[in-house]
Amino acid sequence: MATEYPESNISGVGLATFGQLVSSETHGSVTTLNGFDNQMKISSGEMPRAAQDHRIDGGDALAGTLEASDAVFGLSSLPFVVPSLDTAKAVNAKARPLYERALAARGLKLLYITIWPASGIWSDRPLNNEEDLRALAVRTYDGTSAEVMRSAGATAEFLPFNEAIAKVKEHKLNAILTSGDGGAGRRLWDDLKHFTPINYAFPISIAFVRQHDFNALPKEAQEKIEAATPETEKHQLELLANRTAENYQRMRTNGVSIDEPAPPAVIAALKKAGSGPITAWQNKVPVEAAAILDWANRQ
Repeated sequence: MATEYPESNISGVGLATFGQLVSSETHGSVTTLNGFDNQMKISSGEMPRAAQDHRIDGGDALAGTLEASDAVFGLSSLPFVVPSLDTAKAVNAKARPLYERALAARGLKLLYITIWPASGIWSDRPLNNEEDLRALAVRTYDGTSAEVMRSAGATAEFLPFNEAIAKVKEHKLNAILTSGDGGAGRRLWDDLKHFTPINYAFPISIAFVRQHDFNALPKEAQEKIEAATPETEKHQLELLANRTAENYQRMRTNGVSIDEPAPPAVIAALKKAGSGPITAWQNKVPVEAAAILDWANRQ
């Protein structure tokens, strides 16, 4: 199973936890071999195809990157739609059957969902106004966020995380859209000394496995794995409860200025830039997915 994030990141922790639970519950008859930090050179967006091609059996993929295969996966990373963790939990509970259906159409089985800490912008300068946004060359984590940042005047690239780190080191990027979690785990503070907590979204990653391989396991093993998935999801939510505070403490210790609250002018510019992509997404998804967005907007 693969993730493009390090083992200390919330995505990596999820895979490690799931593997430990599966091995324990099945008494070692089923185990996972995890490739962290993009060791397998398979980005989130490539993981479903890699599973179909038998290069991996499964993985933990950032959902927004899967939007090219099914637009419903873009829900969790729509800008400024989900205002709180409680709303994020509710949205994911409503959307889970849609995610399951989209994966099943590709011969994949959803295991568990991980909610990430809210996204912000790491940058080499403070962000005080629209002019500062226009000065950014920023890595984004999916196509929608790239479109939003470009609409706000920034230069934006949708890149896997390890490629983004390399470009920051080469001074080809001066900002990264991610959570404090993703950045803290990758030592972004070496080059990007500012973090603006804009609460852009509560993105998710989705862990899955090839359905054929799951079906080939003995019934008892299948049941044990089915039991391990909600336990993993519960662990991930418990981890999230204190994750932001722990990340911020680690970031401050390493010299990062957490510029909160985010300046209203920056939030206003990004919300304005996000209105078009939200409408475009709503127009291309099934009615039940659009209904979840409408529900979230009423919260």
